[in-house]
Amino acid sequence: MRSDRIKKGLERAPHRSLLFATGITRSELDKPMIGVATSWNDLIPGHIGMRDLERFIEKGVHAGGGWPLFFGVPGICDGIAMGHMGMHYSLASRELIADMVESVAMAHAFDGLVLLTNCDKITPGMLMAAARLDIPTIVVTAGAMHSGNYRGSRVNLISAFEAVGKVRKGEMSELDLAELETCACPGPGSCQGMYTANTMACVTESLGMSLPGCATALAVSGEKRRIAFNSGKRIVSMVKEDLTPRKIMTKNAFENAIRIDMALGGSTNTTLHIPAIAHEAGIELSIEAFDRISRTTPHLCNMLPGGPTYMEDLDAAGGIPGVLSRFTKMLKPSPTVSGRSIVDNAKAGRVGNDDVIRTLNNAYHKEGGIAVLKGNLAPDGCVVKQTAVSDKMKKFEGTAIVFDSEEESMKAILAGKVKAGHVIVIRYEGPKGGPGMREMLSPTSAISGMGLGESVVLLTDGRFSGGTRGPCIGHISPEAAEGGPISIVKNGDKIVLDIPSRTLTLKLSNVEIKKRLAKWKPREPKIKSGWLARYAKVVTSANTGAILKA
Repeated sequence: MRSDRIKKGLERAPHRSLLFATGITRSELDKPMIGVATSWNDLIPGHIGMRDLERFIEKGVHAGGGWPLFFGVPGICDGIAMGHMGMHYSLASRELIADMVESVAMAHAFDGLVLLTNCDKITPGMLMAAARLDIPTIVVTAGAMHSGNYRGSRVNLISAFEAVGKVRKGEMSELDLAELETCACPGPGSCQGMYTANTMACVTESLGMSLPGCATALAVSGEKRRIAFNSGKRIVSMVKEDLTPRKIMTKNAFENAIRIDMALGGSTNTTLHIPAIAHEAGIELSIEAFDRISRTTPHLCNMLPGGPTYMEDLDAAGGIPGVLSRFTKMLKPSPTVSGRSIVDNAKAGRVGNDDVIRTLNNAYHKEGGIAVLKGNLAPDGCVVKQTAVSDKMKKFEGTAIVFDSEEESMKAILAGKVKAGHVIVIRYEGPKGGPGMREMLSPTSAISGMGLGESVVLLTDGRFSGGTRGPCIGHISPEAAEGGPISIVKNGDKIVLDIPSRTLTLKLSNVEIKKRLAKWKPREPKIKSGWLARYAKVVTSANTGAILKA
């Protein structure tokens, strides 16, 4: 066993002495040592219920014949960090989480790992560590939140974000908002739609890194507890089988996961996270793979924010096994932590509601959730959640109104300076320029709340929350801080969006673009001290997954 290097042999007597200080018995010392990385905290709704799941993982590891050892990793709530200085830290924290899991696992010679996680950057960070370490690992995502109830109607986090614009427009009182904000998020769990947290949970199960049903089993449910117990038990068997992440997370597995992501209409943030995880597994996965797979994957689940379906509905309809069952002929062979192949898991899946998980010939859209656009404004690509864009807005020509930060754009939107026909350009918010590539849920929600969702387009070298809907194009690469064409757009320029043709065009001649780029000069970094200053120096563009340079 891997842990023998800290507990076997005469020279390891001091090590054993320290282990005995933790309470382990001599007989238990011979069992596999299972590290359990938990992101429990009091800060994030998706994590506050993890103490309960930790108990069931612990019981499962003991039942399987292992010895569990818990350690913590940090988490940032994107919703709470949104719209202020805190959002600079969110994406960057993905790298910290991966490094922390690697450090503790290597220093303590674990035989296997259980990763208890939830939410936007924590899950991909843990998966990156799993791919990097390549020791037997199983992931338990802590589950989605139940829907809220506001005066007899289901509501969710995005309801609260969009209500801000409604109050500004005079369509909602501040008293009504106060009532809504107390019931939009009723308790533990990741926010209720196919936002980034739940998208990554679904990607994790589709990759084969969590047990069937894990992605959609709701927080605080008995089913989630059983999955936690079974995961703890299963990891001990995986250690004996030497079933490691790189045997599971193959090129086939990543393509399968992207296909299910496209069928769900998942968050555009997966175009950052999936390539980053693949990179750690030694697999090259370009952003173009998302567009290629999306073109041949029908959109089967009309999930929030683009549609009305909540995670609780998807779970009741069959969860990820149900979605997989629609694609048995399109999935590529790949093993999973369950011990069965992903194709076997798909064949075992059942669909209980043909409207929540539609058939291939009755899809909501012929193509999947994400489109990758290119053009003279985004030579290296950009992304849009096309299934959350109305047919009316898939082709659009408008006039640029340019902002060099999210804060500037929010002031203008709420002050009524953004009008129908505008293309809002928010730049210097990319991985390097942000730094940290902040999410733009506040401006996109304000646009929707003020009734502009069907008359303006938003472009940014930053990114969007999985809760964003409408014609919002992000991840524009190269970013402004690297001298990409987005850096030279001026107020009044004409911009053409054509999602069906996969193009984003700045209506200027090549001569004028080259002239403007020749005059461009790098800006002073927004953050000059602390670890974000170091991050900005080594992070790469969004089209690479915003990975760090070696």
